[in-house]
Amino acid sequence: MQMILESALVGRQLQLGRASRINSWNSSRTCLQYDDFSANHKTSWDVTCRLSEGIEKSPRNHGGSEYKTLTLPKSLITCSSAAQTLKKLKKNMDRGLRQLLQSPPVLYEVESSLVDLKATIVLCKKEFFESSVAAEDGKVWDLEDELSGKRVYLQLVSNDVDSSTGKAMRTSEMMIENWTESSTSSSHIASTYPTKFVVNFRVKKEFGEPGALFVKNFHRNEFLLKEITVEVPNRSSLHFICDSCVYNVDHYAADRAFFTNKVYLPRETPAGLQELREHLLQQLRGNGTGERKEADRIYDYHVYNDLGDSYRHDSLKRPVLGDSDEFPYPRRMRTGRQRSKTDPEAEDRGDLWTNFYIPRDERYTMVKSEKLQEDAIQTASRKLLPAIQALYSRQTEFESVREIADLFKKGVSLTVPSDSDIDLDSDRTTPECEIILTYPTPKVIAVDETAWTMDEEFAREMLAGLNPVVIERLREFPIKSKLDEDTYGDPVSAITAEHIEPFLEDMDVRTALEGHKLFVLDYHDAFLPFVSKINENPACKAYATRTFLFLTHEGILRPVAIEVSLPQESEPGTVKRIFTPPPMGMKDWMWELAKVHVLANDAGYHQLSSHWLRSHATMEPVIIATHRQLSTLHPIYQALVPHMKNTLDINAAARKALINAGGIIEMTFTPHAYAMQISSAVYKQSWRFDEQALPTDLIKRGMAIPDKNGDNGLKLVIEDYPFATDGLELWGAINEWLREYVDLIYSDDGEVEEDRELQSWWYEIRYVGHGDKKDAEGWPTLNSKASLVHTLTTIVWIASCHHAAVNFGQYEYAGFMPNHPTMTRRLIPMEGSPEFLELEQDPEAFYLSTISNETQATVIMTTTEVLSTHSSHEEFLGQRSTPNWTSDEKISAVYGRFQERIGEIEELIKARNQEKRLKNRYGRVQLPYELLYPSSDHGLTGKGVPNSTSI
Repeated sequence: MQMILESALVGRQLQLGRASRINSWNSSRTCLQYDDFSANHKTSWDVTCRLSEGIEKSPRNHGGSEYKTLTLPKSLITCSSAAQTLKKLKKNMDRGLRQLLQSPPVLYEVESSLVDLKATIVLCKKEFFESSVAAEDGKVWDLEDELSGKRVYLQLVSNDVDSSTGKAMRTSEMMIENWTESSTSSSHIASTYPTKFVVNFRVKKEFGEPGALFVKNFHRNEFLLKEITVEVPNRSSLHFICDSCVYNVDHYAADRAFFTNKVYLPRETPAGLQELREHLLQQLRGNGTGERKEADRIYDYHVYNDLGDSYRHDSLKRPVLGDSDEFPYPRRMRTGRQRSKTDPEAEDRGDLWTNFYIPRDERYTMVKSEKLQEDAIQTASRKLLPAIQALYSRQTEFESVREIADLFKKGVSLTVPSDSDIDLDSDRTTPECEIILTYPTPKVIAVDETAWTMDEEFAREMLAGLNPVVIERLREFPIKSKLDEDTYGDPVSAITAEHIEPFLEDMDVRTALEGHKLFVLDYHDAFLPFVSKINENPACKAYATRTFLFLTHEGILRPVAIEVSLPQESEPGTVKRIFTPPPMGMKDWMWELAKVHVLANDAGYHQLSSHWLRSHATMEPVIIATHRQLSTLHPIYQALVPHMKNTLDINAAARKALINAGGIIEMTFTPHAYAMQISSAVYKQSWRFDEQALPTDLIKRGMAIPDKNGDNGLKLVIEDYPFATDGLELWGAINEWLREYVDLIYSDDGEVEEDRELQSWWYEIRYVGHGDKKDAEGWPTLNSKASLVHTLTTIVWIASCHHAAVNFGQYEYAGFMPNHPTMTRRLIPMEGSPEFLELEQDPEAFYLSTISNETQATVIMTTTEVLSTHSSHEEFLGQRSTPNWTSDEKISAVYGRFQERIGEIEELIKARNQEKRLKNRYGRVQLPYELLYPSSDHGLTGKGVPNSTSI
């Protein structure tokens, strides 16, 4: 059947090709719409015409409806009059217009069979990026590109396939108009600089529901595509949560595509999205070759072969971590950089200001904030460069502990070279310039400047300080080492009952053990293999320490003995020394020096294991695998995505300046050049995935015992253990939310086993991302809903709560350096030695010469301030920055219950911190435990649990 038109101008009948039957029409003037698929964009032209009477009727007819526009190939519209246009149209039709176009023309029937879709696009132009070409250049380039016809286009993809082709149905490509409108127009949205645009699509009803869209950017500038909302008549709006930087089309092998916020297991994927789902995953995996560029969107694995820098100096060469029996390690993001000219096993690090590759969407933030105040992290970071430059130029010493406390009132004066890159307010008129860095007072000395010196505070921080994840209940006495006896001698600790029983409240050791009263902070095996190497450096001196503690009748811990060990120099074996606390009210400087070495061990272990390894490094392969194996359509991806934010960015930055050879950790922590080797050794000897789960970890350390009647199936042996009590509340809330979520997604255990994306994801985490530990114990099998829930809970716990507990207290506890020194520079003197006489003559001076100097302390103050600060963009546990992250009402309801539970936990923590009987929650320093309080303002707050390992 052919549709016949009678031109109102020329009175001729023209054949436009096949169309469905339609009703008779009146002779009103009408317009038709035609879609040109052959061009990169389409041009609309209106041609006035009227319909002939008496055309055969169709069951789908809605009489009286009219067409609106006729869209023709631009090549056909060259005549000045409508008559000439129609004449040329007939000529081309007669030659076969279908063959002229790359895709068959679409002649929509009547208005009643068409659907108008309105797409609202929210994006941020490059001119508002944090780091980019000058903003004015960005505007000019966009204007030039728009005028030259280089535009931005959108195309919707249906959930359904065309029955004739078997391919997903697509709309025409529609152009974003008025791109260069002023950013201060009504379309501009305050606070984050996005701009709104509207694009209209007209589709046949058979098109169904859009499930994906393509975006083509022909501009030279990239832009940040935030979200797109498509309004569909008689249905809820569709939301595309993009949050992605879209570069020029030449940067991509295939068009950028995005799905709606609806989720599907692989077997449930709509027919129109199946091919695209797999295709997008293949794009993200790459082919494992080539150097990655800024615009790449490829996630792949590699070993840590970029920490050393032998190109600068031979002393900065470091072993490769990963894919090694000697130095196993989780994998990092592959960059594909060229090899170092001086070390064929290492990648070239580039210059100081060159960022290591991560996919652009993983960058911390690309868009400036409109807030009048600078972001708190940016403010703190401004101090880091001058502090580091001072570290490399000169070292200054403290003269008294009082002087250290006064730093927070007077600031730190640093002298830096005149050719420094530091931005100074004053003119430089001398070869050197003095700047003053100011710091907030750490809370550990904010109320009482001397309470930190007390033994009970030293012990309390093992339960509620910056590293509360190491202390163990003592389960055997004497304690024994697991190190090789042929190398390190007798494995039995030198601490005896005679050393500690005077401090056990009239108990003997056996009674105290049976009563769960004895605890240990044991760094003996972690550090002893490295102590001799560390001590070869004249600037660093270390022991391997053990600290024994007793739980008093008041429910607080007190240290009762410290053992420090050194390997013997000339023969196998270990030299062990024991120190015990002085009588109450007295000061023993040898005891204080022993505590200093414990704290330095703890600082190094905290940074290298508890913090970096257990949250940052072990999460990186999980994030890489999630992007490579789980489609954004997958419900598990949707659950995990907030817990991956910014981690790859901060990890890349850490490899650049924090954990690298000659970086901040090596220059300010006792392990120095052996820091990351210690981290690797801990991963090799003790890291297991299952033991990252809080309940399992507590039971492993003896800090809890299994109890079917207890919360989370256990009972704490120290009731007032703030990290554990608050942590178990959050663990339970996360576990319940994910259990309900998984129940919505999977109907039974078989569906978990049959989910090919899920199984590929878990396989890749274990066998590739953690390939060096693939055969270790502790890897669960994802063969049930319960195992999946536990695995997901563990991952979310690591990224959020564990990281918060060991990160955001760093400044409050270690900002005042004597409370938690990171460096020890002298050994404890032997009685009768010249050093012992030096200690007796001026104990405070000897003490200060043992711990970090002023320059090192300044770098640590600055670094911990940055690391402990929440950005203005932070998302906390129970928060999602995108309101439309899901369209599923059941999922929304489950997440709403999770949010309510998080609010209840906040109130519970407030109440616990008011209970005076819970002395470990605040201590003599009057610092309440809030590190697992879920929400926080931005800035340096000492509380807040971000969703992810974001700094």
